[in-house]
Amino acid sequence: MERQGYVYILASRPNGTLYIGVTSNLPKRVWEHQHGVVEGFTRRYGVHLLVWYEVHPSMRSAIEREKQLKHWNRLWKLRLIEEANPAWRDLSVQLA
Repeated sequence: MERQGYVYILASRPNGTLYIGVTSNLPKRVWEHQHGVVEGFTRRYGVHLLVWYEVHPSMRSAIEREKQLKHWNRLWKLRLIEEANPAWRDLSVQLA
């Protein structure tokens, strides 16, 4: 059985810089971003707020969705976030 996957969006602040990623362990991956464990875009630009995520039955479907979202324009991404999280709350606090 394949592991489930997560597609997620991190933001630097409401309506700020966005980052889209995919993982099989969302709590661990978000912690890594928030604590600067991984060098790169999120550490460089302070993109640490988990503002949206989606659970997928497999990593394959999560990767496909990530690719789709990365091709969306910014307005569509902002709408996706605001429909699910209008206050731009940091959703990482609800992760186990």
